[in-house]
Amino acid sequence: MNSSTESEESMEEKYEKDEGMKSSEAELTKILLMRAFVEKQDPSSKEVDDQTIRRFLRARELNINKASALFLKFLKWRRTFVPNASISASEVPNEIAQNKMFLQGLDKKGRPIMVVLGARHFQNKGGIEEFKRFVVYGLDKVCSRMPPGQEKFVAIGDLQGWGYSNSDIRGYLGALSILQDFYPERLGKLFLVHAPYMFMAVWKIVHPFIDEKTKKKILFVENTRLTSTLLEEIDMSQLPDIYGGQLPLTPIQDC
Repeated sequence: MNSSTESEESMEEKYEKDEGMKSSEAELTKILLMRAFVEKQDPSSKEVDDQTIRRFLRARELNINKASALFLKFLKWRRTFVPNASISASEVPNEIAQNKMFLQGLDKKGRPIMVVLGARHFQNKGGIEEFKRFVVYGLDKVCSRMPPGQEKFVAIGDLQGWGYSNSDIRGYLGALSILQDFYPERLGKLFLVHAPYMFMAVWKIVHPFIDEKTKKKILFVENTRLTSTLLEEIDMSQLPDIYGGQLPLTPIQDC
């Protein structure tokens, strides 16, 4: 490699570093501005850390007005929907009984891994409200398992055996709304595996409600490439055993 090439590469690295610093500085300034604004609107926001403020900003392309509106909506929702600061297992007994959500292991980036078995989901006597509480129960659990410095999780949505009896469009849209509005920038990647043809009819209904940033995180995995695709992100020691890995599924209520 000649000196001019080395010089060009070092200049490029310096440029990228400078741009990254400028971006970080701009983001920090917006965090401070947004915090000042939301604290005037809702004093309870003083208890929220900068990382949370930053996630809402990033979810709205660093637009302070849009991010602030979403964040204030989140605070109001959290007070009314989760008045005791967390959802207990006793508040979602019918959902837990279906034994459909699991949590164990970390991917190569240190993101907790959640597995959801779609064929075990049925509308139950608890209705849409219990299902929404269960979604929050699960999301709070996976967020609590994040190592220091990590803010995202990975999910595997397993649709093997899924049929129309599992088709709960209201529930799916409710879960999507909670994830996008109240847990912004938490989803790192969603692998959809074993998706049957009939699932695509429901997907066409749900898909328009998914924001563009979330769409980019969703990957349909072919059955023939299932294990190899997951191993690109997850070490064998951390991969669920049902996909050829070494970790047995652990029900989320046992975590």
